Amino acid sequence: MPENGAPFLLAFIGLVVIVLLVLLQLTRLGYIIRATIPDRPRQRMFIASVSFLITFAGVRILVHRIASHEGRMQWVTLHGMHIHHLVWGILILLFVGYGWLLDLGWSNSPESIFFGRLMAVFYGVGAALTLDEFALWLSLSPDAYWTREGRLSIDAVIIFGSILGVGAWGAPFFRALQRMWRRRTAAGKGIGQVSSPIRRGRLLRRRKVRRSPPHIAQ
Repeated sequence: MPENGAPFLLAFIGLVVIVLLVLLQLTRLGYIIRATIPDRPRQRMFIASVSFLITFAGVRILVHRIASHEGRMQWVTLHGMHIHHLVWGILILLFVGYGWLLDLGWSNSPESIFFGRLMAVFYGVGAALTLDEFALWLSLSPDAYWTREGRLSIDAVIIFGSILGVGAWGAPFFRALQRMWRRRTAAGKGIGQVSSPIRRGRLLRRRKVRRSPPHIAQ
């Protein structure tokens, strides 16, 4: 029996937000991002660009599966009315805008920095949900979403723009990864093997926090 797509969409949005926050806060990969990309505005732009790209690709896959009648998931409906994911994107963007009006994420405290990253992730998610149905901005007809002439150009611009944004705002991060790769490769050649931190999954391990020795009173 077909199921309402709302739980699937909300679960996907929640998964994107949680995974990105865990990577940023608790892994070595996130530490490299924080250490190589300035917090304001480059780091937020980079986080939003990655969030945008992942959400856009995921939503496009979900829409394709529903349109092809693959699986039990159907469109998001409320009392028989089809709720486009454009609506969810607008609501998320309103939430992010309201959060920034409250100055969430603009101080240097750990809580504020966390909320700043959270707002950046949500901004990318909301922008992707909204721009995925850009054709409906100009034509409110649901069939406009599937217009071939309009969709091809819009898809190309959005995907290219998001990849360009990731590359531009994350350039210091990618340079740091390249230097790390070269050092590991050079060290591996010296002992007869190549040690890749990416292949061994070290970037996704929890970063160890060095504790300072206790102060001994004189």
